[in-house]
Amino acid sequence: MRAGFRLQPWRRFVQAGFLLLFCFLVLSGRYETAPAPGSEPSLRYPVQWFLQVDPLVSVAHALANRALYEGLLWSLCVIVPTIFFGRWFCGWVCPLGTLNHWVSSLPAEARRGRRRVETNRYQKWQRWKYLVLGLVLGSAALGTQWWMALDPISLLTRTLALSILPALHQSLAMLADPLVRADAWLLQLLGLGLGYLGDVLLSGPRQPYFQQAPILALTLGAILLANLWFTRFWCRGLCPLGALLGLLARWSVFGLEKRIERCDDCHRCLLHCQGGDEPQPGVAWRKTECVYCFNCLEGCPQGTIAFTWFPRGEVQDKPDWNRRRVVTSLALGGGLVPILRANPVVGTERNDRLIRPPGALDERSFLERCIRCGACMRVCPNNALQPAILEGGLEGLWTPVLVPRIGYCEPSCTLCSQVCPTGAIWKLTSQDKGWASPKPGQQPVRIGTAFYDRGRCLPWAMATECIVCEEWCPTSPKAIYL
Repeated sequence: MRAGFRLQPWRRFVQAGFLLLFCFLVLSGRYETAPAPGSEPSLRYPVQWFLQVDPLVSVAHALANRALYEGLLWSLCVIVPTIFFGRWFCGWVCPLGTLNHWVSSLPAEARRGRRRVETNRYQKWQRWKYLVLGLVLGSAALGTQWWMALDPISLLTRTLALSILPALHQSLAMLADPLVRADAWLLQLLGLGLGYLGDVLLSGPRQPYFQQAPILALTLGAILLANLWFTRFWCRGLCPLGALLGLLARWSVFGLEKRIERCDDCHRCLLHCQGGDEPQPGVAWRKTECVYCFNCLEGCPQGTIAFTWFPRGEVQDKPDWNRRRVVTSLALGGGLVPILRANPVVGTERNDRLIRPPGALDERSFLERCIRCGACMRVCPNNALQPAILEGGLEGLWTPVLVPRIGYCEPSCTLCSQVCPTGAIWKLTSQDKGWASPKPGQQPVRIGTAFYDRGRCLPWAMATECIVCEEWCPTSPKAIYL
Protein backbone atom coordinates (compact mmCIF):
# COMPACT_ATOMS: atom_id res chain seq x y z
CA MET A 1 0.00 0.00 0.00
CA ARG A 2 1.63 3.22 -1.18
CA ALA A 3 0.87 6.89 -0.92
CA GLY A 4 -2.15 7.91 -2.96
CA PHE A 5 -4.13 4.77 -2.10
CA ARG A 6 -7.29 5.98 -0.33
CA LEU A 7 -7.75 4.05 2.90
CA GLN A 8 -9.11 6.84 5.08
CA PRO A 9 -12.73 6.56 3.83
CA TRP A 10 -12.70 2.82 4.50
CA ARG A 11 -11.26 3.30 7.98
CA ARG A 12 -13.84 5.95 8.84
CA PHE A 13 -16.62 3.70 7.58
CA VAL A 14 -15.38 0.75 9.65
CA GLN A 15 -14.87 2.92 12.74
CA ALA A 16 -18.37 4.37 12.46
CA GLY A 17 -19.84 0.90 11.93
CA PHE A 18 -18.23 -0.60 15.03
CA LEU A 19 -19.08 2.45 17.14
CA LEU A 20 -22.72 2.20 16.07
CA LEU A 21 -22.67 -1.56 16.76
CA PHE A 22 -21.25 -0.91 20.23
CA CYS A 23 -23.94 1.69 21.02
CA PHE A 24 -26.64 -0.59 19.63
CA LEU A 25 -25.58 -3.49 21.85
CA VAL A 26 -25.51 -1.28 24.94
CA LEU A 27 -28.94 0.08 24.02
CA SER A 28 -30.23 -3.47 23.53
CA GLY A 29 -29.32 -4.43 27.08
CA ARG A 30 -32.66 -3.51 28.65
CA TYR A 31 -35.48 -5.47 30.18
CA GLU A 32 -38.67 -5.23 28.15
CA THR A 33 -41.50 -7.38 29.55
CA ALA A 34 -41.71 -9.98 32.27
CA PRO A 35 -41.89 -13.51 30.86
CA ALA A 36 -44.67 -15.93 31.65
CA PRO A 37 -44.09 -18.22 34.63
CA GLY A 38 -41.85 -21.09 33.66
CA SER A 39 -40.21 -19.28 30.71
CA GLU A 40 -36.74 -17.79 30.73
CA PRO A 41 -36.14 -14.08 30.08
CA SER A 42 -33.50 -13.40 27.48
CA LEU A 43 -31.97 -10.61 25.43
CA ARG A 44 -32.22 -10.52 21.68
CA TYR A 45 -28.58 -9.67 21.04
CA PRO A 46 -25.19 -10.57 22.61
CA VAL A 47 -24.82 -7.26 24.44
CA GLN A 48 -21.56 -8.37 26.11
CA TRP A 49 -19.78 -9.23 22.84
CA PHE A 50 -17.33 -6.30 22.87
CA LEU A 51 -16.24 -7.26 26.38
CA GLN A 52 -15.76 -10.87 25.30
CA VAL A 53 -13.46 -9.93 22.39
CA ASP A 54 -11.36 -7.68 24.66
CA PRO A 55 -7.95 -9.40 25.06
CA LEU A 56 -7.21 -7.57 28.31
CA VAL A 57 -10.37 -9.01 29.90
CA SER A 58 -9.30 -12.52 28.90
CA VAL A 59 -5.69 -12.16 30.10
CA ALA A 60 -6.62 -10.55 33.43
CA HIS A 61 -9.38 -13.13 34.01
CA ALA A 62 -6.99 -16.00 33.29
CA LEU A 63 -4.42 -14.59 35.73
CA ALA A 64 -6.95 -14.01 38.50
CA ASN A 65 -8.83 -17.32 38.17
CA ARG A 66 -6.31 -19.66 36.53
CA ALA A 67 -9.05 -20.46 34.02
CA LEU A 68 -10.97 -18.85 31.17
CA TYR A 69 -14.71 -18.23 31.33
CA GLU A 70 -16.88 -19.27 28.40
CA GLY A 71 -17.14 -16.66 25.68
CA LEU A 72 -13.76 -15.09 26.34
CA LEU A 73 -12.17 -17.21 23.61
CA TRP A 74 -13.67 -14.62 21.25
CA SER A 75 -10.63 -12.51 22.17
CA LEU A 76 -8.56 -14.71 19.86
CA CYS A 77 -10.29 -12.86 17.01
CA VAL A 78 -8.29 -9.82 18.11
CA ILE A 79 -5.11 -11.44 19.42
CA VAL A 80 -4.24 -13.55 16.37
CA PRO A 81 -4.61 -10.76 13.74
CA THR A 82 -2.66 -8.38 16.00
CA ILE A 83 0.35 -10.68 15.83
CA PHE A 84 0.33 -10.33 12.03
CA PHE A 85 -1.10 -6.85 11.43
CA GLY A 86 -0.19 -4.84 14.55
CA ARG A 87 -2.54 -2.64 16.59
CA TRP A 88 -5.34 -2.59 14.02
CA PHE A 89 -7.98 -2.95 16.76
CA CYS A 90 -7.01 0.42 18.28
CA GLY A 91 -7.26 2.27 14.98
CA TRP A 92 -10.26 0.54 13.40
CA VAL A 93 -12.51 -1.14 16.00
CA CYS A 94 -12.11 0.17 19.57
CA PRO A 95 -15.10 2.48 20.26
CA LEU A 96 -13.22 4.65 22.76
CA GLY A 97 -10.30 4.85 20.33
CA THR A 98 -12.72 6.01 17.63
CA LEU A 99 -14.08 8.78 19.87
CA ASN A 100 -10.55 9.88 20.75
CA HIS A 101 -9.61 9.82 17.06
CA TRP A 102 -12.53 12.01 16.04
CA VAL A 103 -12.04 14.51 18.86
CA SER A 104 -8.32 14.67 18.05
CA SER A 105 -9.23 15.62 14.49
CA LEU A 106 -11.45 18.54 15.55
CA PRO A 107 -8.71 21.09 16.35
CA ALA A 108 -6.60 20.16 13.35
CA GLU A 109 -6.85 23.64 11.80
CA ALA A 110 -6.27 25.47 15.07
CA ARG A 111 -3.20 23.39 15.90
CA ARG A 112 -1.87 23.17 12.39
CA GLY A 113 1.82 23.83 12.08
CA ARG A 114 4.84 23.30 14.23
CA ARG A 115 3.07 22.72 17.55
CA ARG A 116 0.89 19.94 16.17
CA VAL A 117 3.88 18.33 14.49
CA GLU A 118 5.88 18.39 17.72
CA THR A 119 3.08 16.97 19.88
CA ASN A 120 2.53 14.15 17.37
CA ARG A 121 6.12 12.96 17.74
CA TYR A 122 6.83 10.16 20.16
CA GLN A 123 6.61 11.41 23.76
CA LYS A 124 8.16 9.93 26.88
CA TRP A 125 4.76 9.84 28.60
CA GLN A 126 3.68 7.16 26.15
CA ARG A 127 5.48 4.73 28.48
CA TRP A 128 2.82 5.28 31.14
CA LYS A 129 0.39 2.84 29.54
CA TYR A 130 2.82 -0.02 30.22
CA LEU A 131 2.85 0.99 33.88
CA VAL A 132 -0.96 0.85 33.90
CA LEU A 133 -0.82 -2.56 32.21
CA GLY A 134 1.58 -3.76 34.90
CA LEU A 135 -0.82 -2.57 37.58
CA VAL A 136 -3.68 -4.45 35.91
CA LEU A 137 -1.77 -7.71 35.50
CA GLY A 138 0.01 -7.53 38.87
CA SER A 139 -3.22 -7.02 40.80
CA ALA A 140 -5.05 -9.66 38.72
CA ALA A 141 -2.36 -12.22 39.58
CA LEU A 142 -3.18 -11.68 43.25
CA GLY A 143 -6.91 -11.98 42.74
CA THR A 144 -8.43 -8.56 42.20
CA GLN A 145 -9.70 -6.82 39.07
CA TRP A 146 -9.75 -3.32 40.59
CA TRP A 147 -7.60 -1.80 37.85
CA MET A 148 -9.79 -3.29 35.12
CA ALA A 149 -11.98 -0.22 35.59
CA LEU A 150 -9.43 1.43 33.27
CA ASP A 151 -10.01 -1.03 30.45
CA PRO A 152 -11.37 1.10 27.55
CA ILE A 153 -14.26 -1.22 26.62
CA SER A 154 -15.31 -1.60 30.26
CA LEU A 155 -14.90 2.14 30.88
CA LEU A 156 -17.03 3.17 27.90
CA THR A 157 -19.71 0.53 28.56
CA ARG A 158 -20.01 1.65 32.19
CA THR A 159 -20.15 5.35 31.33
CA LEU A 160 -22.63 4.95 28.48
CA ALA A 161 -24.95 2.62 30.43
CA LEU A 162 -24.87 4.32 33.83
CA SER A 163 -24.45 7.98 32.94
CA ILE A 164 -24.98 9.06 29.34
CA LEU A 165 -28.11 7.03 28.48
CA PRO A 166 -29.94 7.91 31.74
CA ALA A 167 -29.05 11.58 31.17
CA LEU A 168 -30.40 11.42 27.61
CA HIS A 169 -33.58 9.79 28.89
CA GLN A 170 -33.99 12.55 31.47
CA SER A 171 -33.35 15.26 28.87
CA LEU A 172 -35.95 13.84 26.50
CA ALA A 173 -38.47 13.60 29.34
CA MET A 174 -37.85 17.25 30.25
CA LEU A 175 -38.40 18.27 26.62
CA ALA A 176 -41.42 16.05 26.06
CA ASP A 177 -43.41 17.00 29.17
CA PRO A 178 -44.21 20.65 28.25
CA LEU A 179 -44.80 19.71 24.62
CA VAL A 180 -47.39 17.06 25.51
CA ARG A 181 -49.28 19.63 27.61
CA ALA A 182 -49.25 22.25 24.85
CA ASP A 183 -52.43 23.26 23.02
CA ALA A 184 -51.09 22.66 19.50
CA TRP A 185 -51.55 19.08 18.29
CA LEU A 186 -48.29 19.21 16.35
CA LEU A 187 -46.34 20.01 19.52
CA GLN A 188 -48.19 17.25 21.35
CA LEU A 189 -47.24 14.79 18.62
CA LEU A 190 -43.60 15.89 18.87
CA GLY A 191 -43.69 15.47 22.64
CA LEU A 192 -45.14 11.97 22.34
CA GLY A 193 -42.39 11.10 19.85
CA LEU A 194 -39.68 12.32 22.22
CA GLY A 195 -41.26 10.39 25.08
CA TYR A 196 -41.40 7.25 22.94
CA LEU A 197 -37.74 7.68 22.02
CA GLY A 198 -36.73 7.88 25.67
CA ASP A 199 -39.02 5.19 27.04
CA VAL A 200 -38.80 2.59 24.30
CA LEU A 201 -35.40 3.04 22.65
CA LEU A 202 -33.17 4.27 25.49
CA SER A 203 -34.02 2.83 28.88
CA GLY A 204 -37.52 1.41 29.01
CA PRO A 205 -40.54 2.93 30.70
CA ARG A 206 -38.73 3.63 33.98
CA GLN A 207 -36.25 6.47 34.27
CA PRO A 208 -32.99 4.94 35.54
CA TYR A 209 -30.84 6.63 38.18
CA PHE A 210 -27.34 5.56 39.15
CA GLN A 211 -24.94 6.56 41.87
CA GLN A 212 -21.80 8.39 40.70
CA ALA A 213 -23.24 9.09 37.23
CA PRO A 214 -21.71 12.62 37.19
CA ILE A 215 -18.27 11.24 38.11
CA LEU A 216 -18.44 8.72 35.28
CA ALA A 217 -19.46 11.40 32.77
CA LEU A 218 -16.74 13.81 33.93
CA THR A 219 -14.12 11.06 33.63
CA LEU A 220 -15.05 10.34 30.02
CA GLY A 221 -15.24 14.08 29.30
CA ALA A 222 -11.72 14.58 30.65
CA ILE A 223 -10.41 11.73 28.48
CA LEU A 224 -11.97 13.25 25.36
CA LEU A 225 -10.93 16.84 26.14
CA ALA A 226 -7.30 15.76 26.61
CA ASN A 227 -7.23 15.08 22.85
CA LEU A 228 -7.45 18.82 22.21
CA TRP A 229 -3.92 19.21 23.55
CA PHE A 230 -2.35 15.85 22.67
CA THR A 231 -3.61 13.61 19.86
CA ARG A 232 -5.21 10.46 21.32
CA PHE A 233 -3.70 11.13 24.74
CA TRP A 234 -5.54 8.23 26.39
CA CYS A 235 -4.62 5.73 23.67
CA ARG A 236 -0.98 6.78 23.56
CA GLY A 237 -0.32 7.31 27.26
CA LEU A 238 -2.77 5.49 29.55
CA CYS A 239 -4.71 2.71 27.82
CA PRO A 240 -3.78 -0.73 29.25
CA LEU A 241 -5.43 -2.53 26.33
CA GLY A 242 -3.33 -0.49 23.89
CA ALA A 243 -0.23 -1.46 25.86
CA LEU A 244 -1.12 -5.16 25.69
CA LEU A 245 -1.79 -4.98 21.96
CA GLY A 246 1.47 -3.06 21.53
CA LEU A 247 3.35 -5.95 23.12
CA LEU A 248 1.65 -8.39 20.74
CA ALA A 249 2.31 -6.11 17.77
CA ARG A 250 6.09 -6.30 18.13
CA TRP A 251 5.99 -9.55 16.11
CA SER A 252 3.74 -8.19 13.35
CA VAL A 253 4.97 -8.71 9.79
CA PHE A 254 2.94 -5.90 8.22
CA GLY A 255 4.19 -2.39 8.72
CA LEU A 256 5.58 0.91 7.52
CA GLU A 257 8.51 1.20 5.14
CA LYS A 258 10.26 4.54 4.49
CA ARG A 259 11.87 5.62 1.18
CA ILE A 260 14.26 8.28 2.44
CA GLU A 261 15.56 9.24 -1.00
CA ARG A 262 12.16 10.68 -1.95
CA CYS A 263 11.53 12.71 1.22
CA ASP A 264 11.63 16.53 1.12
CA ASP A 265 11.28 16.83 4.92
CA CYS A 266 7.79 18.40 4.81
CA HIS A 267 6.61 16.60 8.00
CA ARG A 268 3.09 16.18 6.67
CA CYS A 269 3.19 12.59 7.84
CA LEU A 270 3.41 13.90 11.41
CA LEU A 271 0.63 16.42 11.01
CA HIS A 272 -2.17 13.84 11.36
CA CYS A 273 -0.30 10.93 13.00
CA GLN A 274 -2.56 9.31 15.61
CA GLY A 275 -0.11 7.02 17.37
CA GLY A 276 3.07 9.04 17.87
CA ASP A 277 4.98 6.26 16.15
CA GLU A 278 7.55 8.40 14.27
CA PRO A 279 6.54 7.86 10.62
CA GLN A 280 8.97 10.57 9.39
CA PRO A 281 12.29 9.49 7.78
CA GLY A 282 15.48 9.71 9.76
CA VAL A 283 14.25 7.90 12.88
CA ALA A 284 13.13 4.36 13.62
CA TRP A 285 9.46 3.62 13.12
CA ARG A 286 7.92 2.49 16.42
CA LYS A 287 5.90 -0.60 15.52
CA THR A 288 4.33 -0.99 18.97
CA GLU A 289 2.83 2.53 18.90
CA CYS A 290 1.27 2.61 15.41
CA VAL A 291 -2.54 2.27 15.30
CA TYR A 292 -2.61 1.85 11.49
CA CYS A 293 -4.78 4.88 10.80
CA PHE A 294 -2.86 5.36 7.51
CA ASN A 295 -3.00 9.16 7.83
CA CYS A 296 0.72 9.36 7.18
CA LEU A 297 0.30 7.30 4.00
CA GLU A 298 -2.28 9.65 2.54
CA GLY A 299 -0.58 12.80 3.82
CA CYS A 300 2.76 12.12 2.12
CA PRO A 301 2.90 13.95 -1.26
CA GLN A 302 6.19 12.36 -2.33
CA GLY A 303 5.31 8.69 -1.91
CA THR A 304 7.97 8.29 0.76
CA ILE A 305 5.82 6.05 2.95
CA ALA A 306 4.47 2.60 2.11
CA PHE A 307 2.85 -0.16 4.15
CA THR A 308 4.04 -3.59 3.12
CA TRP A 309 4.80 -7.10 4.33
CA PHE A 310 8.15 -7.54 6.07
CA PRO A 311 9.10 -3.84 5.82
CA ARG A 312 12.74 -2.99 5.36
CA GLY A 313 14.57 -0.19 7.12
CA GLU A 314 15.01 0.84 10.74
CA VAL A 315 12.16 -0.40 12.94
CA GLN A 316 11.85 -0.14 16.71
CA ASP A 317 9.92 -3.30 17.57
CA LYS A 318 10.31 -3.20 21.36
CA PRO A 319 8.26 -0.94 23.62
CA ASP A 320 10.08 1.81 25.49
CA TRP A 321 9.96 -0.13 28.74
CA ASN A 322 12.93 -1.98 30.24
CA ARG A 323 12.95 -5.03 32.47
CA ARG A 324 13.33 -3.05 35.68
CA ARG A 325 10.24 -0.99 34.92
CA VAL A 326 8.27 -4.14 34.09
CA VAL A 327 9.13 -5.75 37.43
CA THR A 328 8.42 -2.49 39.28
CA SER A 329 4.98 -2.05 37.69
CA LEU A 330 3.97 -5.66 38.35
CA ALA A 331 5.19 -5.45 41.96
CA LEU A 332 3.34 -2.17 42.44
CA GLY A 333 0.13 -3.68 41.10
CA GLY A 334 0.48 -6.65 43.44
CA GLY A 335 1.56 -4.48 46.39
CA LEU A 336 -1.55 -2.33 46.16
CA VAL A 337 -3.83 -5.34 46.65
CA PRO A 338 -3.29 -5.60 50.46
CA ILE A 339 -3.86 -1.85 50.72
CA LEU A 340 -7.21 -2.17 48.91
CA ARG A 341 -8.22 -4.98 51.24
CA ALA A 342 -7.02 -3.36 54.48
CA ASN A 343 -10.33 -1.72 55.37
CA PRO A 344 -13.19 -2.59 57.72
CA VAL A 345 -15.76 -3.41 55.02
CA VAL A 346 -14.37 -6.19 52.85
CA GLY A 347 -17.27 -8.60 52.58
CA THR A 348 -20.86 -9.45 53.27
CA GLU A 349 -19.97 -10.83 56.69
CA ARG A 350 -18.91 -7.33 57.82
CA ASN A 351 -21.34 -5.09 55.97
CA ASP A 352 -25.06 -5.86 55.97
CA ARG A 353 -25.61 -3.20 53.27
CA LEU A 354 -23.55 -5.18 50.77
CA ILE A 355 -26.12 -7.23 48.83
CA ARG A 356 -24.77 -8.74 45.63
CA PRO A 357 -26.91 -9.69 42.58
CA PRO A 358 -28.55 -13.13 42.57
CA GLY A 359 -26.08 -15.73 41.41
CA ALA A 360 -23.03 -13.72 42.49
CA LEU A 361 -20.11 -15.84 43.65
CA ASP A 362 -18.73 -15.57 47.16
CA GLU A 363 -17.19 -12.17 47.82
CA ARG A 364 -13.57 -13.12 47.20
CA SER A 365 -14.32 -15.01 43.97
CA PHE A 366 -16.66 -12.23 42.89
CA LEU A 367 -13.92 -9.60 43.18
CA GLU A 368 -11.55 -11.88 41.28
CA ARG A 369 -13.89 -11.80 38.28
CA CYS A 370 -15.86 -8.52 38.26
CA ILE A 371 -14.38 -6.00 35.78
CA ARG A 372 -16.73 -3.10 36.67
CA CYS A 373 -18.30 -2.94 33.22
CA GLY A 374 -21.80 -2.05 34.45
CA ALA A 375 -23.56 -4.41 32.03
CA CYS A 376 -25.55 -6.07 34.84
CA MET A 377 -26.73 -2.69 36.14
CA ARG A 378 -27.87 -1.69 32.67
CA VAL A 379 -30.19 -4.70 32.26
CA CYS A 380 -31.70 -4.57 35.76
CA PRO A 381 -35.41 -3.78 35.15
CA ASN A 382 -36.04 -2.05 38.48
CA ASN A 383 -32.81 -0.05 38.70
CA ALA A 384 -31.97 -2.03 41.83
CA LEU A 385 -28.34 -2.71 40.91
CA GLN A 386 -26.10 0.27 41.57
CA PRO A 387 -22.31 0.89 41.36
CA ALA A 388 -20.82 0.46 44.82
CA ILE A 389 -19.04 3.32 46.50
CA LEU A 390 -17.52 1.93 49.71
CA GLU A 391 -20.07 -0.72 50.64
CA GLY A 392 -17.53 -3.39 49.71
CA GLY A 393 -14.44 -1.38 50.64
CA LEU A 394 -12.03 0.19 48.17
CA GLU A 395 -11.60 -3.12 46.39
CA GLY A 396 -15.33 -3.22 45.64
CA LEU A 397 -15.52 0.24 44.04
CA TRP A 398 -17.98 0.30 41.07
CA THR A 399 -18.94 -3.34 41.51
CA PRO A 400 -22.72 -4.01 41.47
CA VAL A 401 -24.69 -3.90 44.72
CA LEU A 402 -28.43 -4.30 45.14
CA VAL A 403 -30.08 -1.31 46.86
CA PRO A 404 -33.62 -2.31 47.91
CA ARG A 405 -34.59 1.29 48.72
CA ILE A 406 -34.19 2.09 45.00
CA GLY A 407 -35.68 -1.06 43.49
CA TYR A 408 -36.35 -4.73 44.11
CA CYS A 409 -34.99 -7.79 42.38
CA GLU A 410 -37.52 -8.91 39.75
CA PRO A 411 -38.32 -12.58 40.60
CA SER A 412 -38.56 -13.66 36.97
CA CYS A 413 -35.40 -11.84 35.80
CA THR A 414 -32.04 -13.57 35.34
CA LEU A 415 -30.55 -11.11 32.83
CA CYS A 416 -27.69 -9.91 35.04
CA SER A 417 -26.31 -13.45 35.04
CA GLN A 418 -26.67 -13.66 31.26
CA VAL A 419 -24.74 -10.49 30.41
CA CYS A 420 -21.84 -10.91 32.86
CA PRO A 421 -18.83 -11.56 30.58
CA THR A 422 -16.56 -13.07 33.23
CA GLY A 423 -18.83 -15.26 35.34
CA ALA A 424 -18.74 -13.05 38.45
CA ILE A 425 -22.51 -13.57 38.37
CA TRP A 426 -23.12 -17.23 37.62
CA LYS A 427 -25.82 -18.07 35.09
CA LEU A 428 -29.18 -18.72 36.69
CA THR A 429 -32.54 -20.06 35.58
CA SER A 430 -36.04 -19.30 36.80
CA GLN A 431 -35.93 -22.54 38.78
CA ASP A 432 -32.79 -21.38 40.59
CA LYS A 433 -34.53 -18.19 41.71
CA GLY A 434 -37.72 -19.97 42.73
CA TRP A 435 -39.91 -18.27 40.11
CA ALA A 436 -40.62 -21.59 38.42
CA SER A 437 -41.15 -24.82 40.29
CA PRO A 438 -37.72 -25.87 41.60
CA LYS A 439 -36.25 -29.30 41.23
CA PRO A 440 -36.89 -31.73 44.09
CA GLY A 441 -34.68 -30.83 47.01
CA GLN A 442 -33.44 -27.62 45.39
CA GLN A 443 -33.42 -24.44 47.45
CA PRO A 444 -33.96 -21.09 45.69
CA VAL A 445 -31.05 -18.68 45.46
CA ARG A 446 -31.12 -16.19 48.30
CA ILE A 447 -29.53 -12.74 48.20
CA GLY A 448 -30.58 -11.70 51.70
CA THR A 449 -33.06 -12.21 54.50
CA ALA A 450 -35.95 -9.79 55.03
CA PHE A 451 -37.16 -8.90 58.53
CA TYR A 452 -40.50 -7.35 59.35
CA ASP A 453 -41.38 -4.83 62.05
CA ARG A 454 -43.98 -6.36 64.36
CA GLY A 455 -44.96 -2.88 65.50
CA ARG A 456 -46.18 -2.08 61.99
CA CYS A 457 -47.51 -5.50 60.95
CA LEU A 458 -51.34 -5.49 61.24
CA PRO A 459 -51.78 -9.06 62.59
CA TRP A 460 -49.09 -8.55 65.21
CA ALA A 461 -49.72 -4.95 66.25
CA MET A 462 -53.48 -4.57 65.81
CA ALA A 463 -54.84 -8.12 65.68
CA THR A 464 -56.21 -7.33 62.20
CA GLU A 465 -56.37 -10.05 59.58
CA CYS A 466 -53.99 -9.47 56.64
CA ILE A 467 -52.40 -11.96 54.24
CA VAL A 468 -51.19 -9.54 51.56
CA CYS A 469 -47.54 -10.50 51.89
CA GLU A 470 -48.32 -14.19 51.44
CA GLU A 471 -50.62 -13.53 48.49
CA TRP A 472 -48.01 -11.51 46.63
CA CYS A 473 -44.99 -13.67 47.39
CA PRO A 474 -43.87 -14.79 43.88
CA THR A 475 -41.71 -17.79 44.80
CA SER A 476 -42.79 -21.40 44.59
CA PRO A 477 -42.97 -22.70 47.26
CA LYS A 478 -43.79 -19.42 48.96
CA ALA A 479 -41.20 -17.87 51.23
CA ILE A 480 -43.97 -16.34 53.41
CA TYR A 481 -46.73 -18.39 54.97
CA LEU A 482 -49.20 -17.99 57.82
